Amino acid sequence: MCKVYNQIGSLTVIKSHLNANGIYEYRSVRDLIDFRDNYSTAREQIIEDHRVLIDEERNTLPGEITQLADFIKTKRQETEQQLQSELERLKQQLDVLSSHNSNIIQVIGNNVKKIGIKRNIRNSERTFNSKIESSHSHLTNDYNEKKHRYEYINSNFDDAVTDSYLPHAKELDRKKRIIDYLNSSIYGALGEQKVVKELEKLSDDHILINDFNCAFRPSIYNKAEDDHIMSIQIDHILVSSSGVFIIETKNWSKQSLNDRNFFSPVKQVKRTNFALYLLLNGHKKSFLNKHPWGDTKIPIRNLVVFTGQKPTEEFQYVKLLALNDMLGYINYFKPCLSEFETQQIATYLLNLTTKNKSIL
Repeated sequence: MCKVYNQIGSLTVIKSHLNANGIYEYRSVRDLIDFRDNYSTAREQIIEDHRVLIDEERNTLPGEITQLADFIKTKRQETEQQLQSELERLKQQLDVLSSHNSNIIQVIGNNVKKIGIKRNIRNSERTFNSKIESSHSHLTNDYNEKKHRYEYINSNFDDAVTDSYLPHAKELDRKKRIIDYLNSSIYGALGEQKVVKELEKLSDDHILINDFNCAFRPSIYNKAEDDHIMSIQIDHILVSSSGVFIIETKNWSKQSLNDRNFFSPVKQVKRTNFALYLLLNGHKKSFLNKHPWGDTKIPIRNLVVFTGQKPTEEFQYVKLLALNDMLGYINYFKPCLSEFETQQIATYLLNLTTKNKSIL
């Protein structure tokens, strides 16, 4: 089985965009497609679920209101009894002090105590009603809120349903907009996954590097195209004993295929080939065995693999293939590199893309 390194580029783009927008629950491209396909049904289900919730609330509120009213009444009675008992206790203390006047010192002491008790009695009588009210004020607030809520639902049922479901529907709509924005990346990921799955069928002397990125400081100048190349990104690089394959994946529909506004994948691969040729052949002495006849070369072949519609045209230096023809084309070429050379090239490229990840 082919050795595979790195996650496909489209998945990296998708995950990064989702995470930046606080969306973490989708674990695969299939999850995103299912969400998009089921969006309308999911939104309708949200509305229906909240209609049921509001109806249930309308049915349960009368019982809760009655239960709360009874509880308030009980709490009021308990507090009133406690305050009345405290007031009676103070009055009894006052009566006891008034009946004990055996000597002048005791009279003076009792008078001082009586002043304090009388003050406490006055305070208790003055705050009697307010203490009763404050003892169950939070319950009264709950009671009023539930009562107003019940009246609102009864009079404005549809509005209550809308108030309930709207935040959830808005969040669903937000996710839909974000996932719609990723539509091209989702289709790209589906295509790249198909290509990787097919390439995995190759023997273990093949090494696949997904999402190869490399930046150049200073830029590389391609005189023929008058192009200053600052960076390159390759969907897949396959390193094998028969050479290096640059593979660009396109999961295009017939409509996309005919859209001339799309950047040419042929130009894209040729541009990448120019940069990769300089990278590999500039360092080939470090990973190619010396041949007595002279310097050998690393074959670099350019492929654009179409997992959807494939154009009928042929192009110079770039092979356009349907997915089913890809492995046959790769296996057609005879080995020209040793196992050591293949591994050295792959290691070099892997180190290169790792170093340059942070630059791009």
